[in-house]
Amino acid sequence: MFHRPSTYTVESVTSGHPDKVCDQISDAILDACLAQDPTSRVAVECFGGHGLLVIGGEVSTKAEIDAETIARAVYRDIGYDDSALRVQVYLVRQSPDIAQGVDTGGAGDQGIMYGYATDETPELLPVALVEAHRLARELERLRNTDPAYAWLRPDGKTQVTIREGRVTDVLISTQHDAAVSQDAIRGALVPLLRPFERDGSAPVFHVNPTGIFVQGGFEADTGLTGRKLMVDTYGGLAPHGGGAFSGKDATKVDRSAAYQARQAAKWLVAGGHARQALVSVAYAIGRAEPLMLEAIDEASRSHADLVKREFDFRPAAIIERLGLRRPIFRQTAAYGHFGKAGLPWEVV
Repeated sequence: MFHRPSTYTVESVTSGHPDKVCDQISDAILDACLAQDPTSRVAVECFGGHGLLVIGGEVSTKAEIDAETIARAVYRDIGYDDSALRVQVYLVRQSPDIAQGVDTGGAGDQGIMYGYATDETPELLPVALVEAHRLARELERLRNTDPAYAWLRPDGKTQVTIREGRVTDVLISTQHDAAVSQDAIRGALVPLLRPFERDGSAPVFHVNPTGIFVQGGFEADTGLTGRKLMVDTYGGLAPHGGGAFSGKDATKVDRSAAYQARQAAKWLVAGGHARQALVSVAYAIGRAEPLMLEAIDEASRSHADLVKREFDFRPAAIIERLGLRRPIFRQTAAYGHFGKAGLPWEVV
């Protein structure tokens, strides 16, 4: 279960990546609803590209929100100009067929969720994922705070490749002002990559390998809520059940159960029960009790009984334990849902 290939690559993306723009708008709408009505039921997805943003989904709430205004504010906050952006909103109430099961404390959907932790970093996440996120976050920090990097634009990707335990390739692709040369871009960004030159290693640094990256965001590509699941979770180094997180309130176990599974996996590793832990849980829509709950370590030993004693995986219990009726979700919509200080599922 925990066999990791000797060579693997993990990626991250900046907050200005089109998919992440959609995730942040979806979670900003969720937060706006929860801020006014903590019992809001929200399932909002966005599609954006080429001058158009479509917001659709199901919302049952007492909150009075303007989804377009929220979306435009997020878009500008990321660093884009919304003056030419057309926004269409299609929001309806949650299906009563789904609501009748959720109203009694049942799961808002069926599915399988996973949580993972490893002792290889202080964040209890894979080292390649931590480094890829760090690089992507640094691009945003420099763009927003350092005048010497004013030529940086919001869209970007990072990637870290590990062979036999050593970093061998590091990639930064960043959107940039048309006036800056590729030599200048490489010269400015390579210092960000120097920390990888440790233990005598000499990774290959790939900076804007296409040679130019002026067009970005919705101008160059389309974005969709929930399309960066590996960036959101464990970089593809642990399973994922397939359900997106962003734009969903905590009655949707795609989100809440994945958070509880992460906390349980961290608890196993932090408590010395495992060096790596994978927690998996499955639900039937409308039912509170999980259909399945398993927790295994790097040697495939089961710790399910321990987890079941410590954690209650019924949706209402997860919401109560983690305080998931609060407007805390937009911060998760870029640079991963795990490994960040202050998030309740990261507290062990």
